[in-house]
Amino acid sequence: MKKFLDEFKAFAFKGNVLELAVAVILGAAFGKVVTAVVEIFLNPILEALTPAGAAGPGFWGALLKFLFVVIEFLITALVLFLIIKAFNKAKDLKKKEEAPADPTTKKCPFCQSEIDIKATRCPHCTSELK
Repeated sequence: MKKFLDEFKAFAFKGNVLELAVAVILGAAFGKVVTAVVEIFLNPILEALTPAGAAGPGFWGALLKFLFVVIEFLITALVLFLIIKAFNKAKDLKKKEEAPADPTTKKCPFCQSEIDIKATRCPHCTSELK
């Protein structure tokens, strides 16, 4: 869990340009969904926990409204982080699947120079190779 939180912290505060572009685009797309979730499910819970009449205008009302906005931001950031994490994992899997190319050269055991892999004699020291 600590590694997950460290990765989320690195994403949120040190993201590169690609991650930032994706976050902006997907953030706009997820904005309405997150707002609906917060307004429908979380706002009633938080309003029930505040003192009676505190959710109206004034300090407590402003504080509660700010808390709602912060919760929306954290949910959006978490969803975007999970999407980027999945994207990077898929990209890493694709890189691992690509097999390395067969070598085309080898080292001469006598003079240590690079020679063609099919050579039977070293062109530098003229030693016979097995």
